[in-house]
Amino acid sequence: MVREFKYRGYTLDQLQNMSLESFLSLLPSRQRRSLNRGISDEKRKLLEEVKAASNGKSKRPIKTHARDMVILPYMVGLTIHVHNGKEFVPLEIKAQMIRHYLGEYMITNKKVTHGTPGIGASRSSLYVPLK
Repeated sequence: MVREFKYRGYTLDQLQNMSLESFLSLLPSRQRRSLNRGISDEKRKLLEEVKAASNGKSKRPIKTHARDMVILPYMVGLTIHVHNGKEFVPLEIKAQMIRHYLGEYMITNKKVTHGTPGIGASRSSLYVPLK
């Protein structure tokens, strides 16, 4: 049996049909404050592209640098390419991601893999074990 997604007692369909003001009252204070303070030009452009893609008007991939954008209910099901500092990485939005930020799902650093010692390294750092 598949468990139905609910956010604060509302189903996904109810959240998608809800106005932005009533949805804001459900959000935690940090996200509510972020959206109440106003939406920057970058976030406004992202929201316009998301609305066009959800209506089926746009076929282009949605790319953004706005890592601090709160995930809203009508973004669910879309793939948004979020910049991680080097490249755009695709992120498929799921219902459980509502109220989180886009940047929470994009790691900005990679594991460091060191090569052989460079010029000027000490004698002890030249020893590299075979196993």
